[in-house]
Amino acid sequence: MPPHFPSNPDHGPHVARPYHRHKSIHRLLGGGKAADVLLWKDRNLSAGVLAGATLIWFLFDVVEYNIVPLLCQIAIFTMLVIFIASNAAPLFDRDPPRIPKVVISEHAFREMALIIRYKLTNAVSLLYDIACGKDLKKFLLVVGSLLVLSVIGGSCSFTSLLYLGFLCALTLPVLYQRYEPEVDHLVARGGEDIKKFYEKIDANLLNKIPRGPVKTKFR
Repeated sequence: MPPHFPSNPDHGPHVARPYHRHKSIHRLLGGGKAADVLLWKDRNLSAGVLAGATLIWFLFDVVEYNIVPLLCQIAIFTMLVIFIASNAAPLFDRDPPRIPKVVISEHAFREMALIIRYKLTNAVSLLYDIACGKDLKKFLLVVGSLLVLSVIGGSCSFTSLLYLGFLCALTLPVLYQRYEPEVDHLVARGGEDIKKFYEKIDANLLNKIPRGPVKTKFR
């Protein structure tokens, strides 16, 4: 029996969205500030995040900075600035700088831990369902993605791989939102091709495998 594939008819002007998606890209990305950054709703903020990530990648991958010396140097520079400002303030009849007290509540840590636990549990459950082969299309997609990721990860450093993933997160959603009909059409055609390919394998190979008679249990 062939596995279930999402039906995507490619005849006519309308092409169904892949995986029966009915939500907007903004809602699928969470609908909050993070989604606004990924979709470049605020171009200045998105550009600043991209520039910050590029600077971090440049420091750790190109300049080959170590994170421990970098953090120590940042702390030393910050302490020197505060020391100079605090001791120079009386000379100019000004109050010393006041550093705002940052308090992170225990509730925030618990919420973060619960969210991480929920995401990991869903990811493990999803990978297990895919590995069982209930949906051949998703199984082949995950295996192919892991193979591509292993090849890319073997040819570049971990920092470059993270930076590449960050660039994809900042570019692919907005590009998909802009060219959504074309991408949906290609995905639908690809799903139909995979479905036809599996049907040929099932008809020419899998159905020819001899199976033993089914034994009926009598009570």
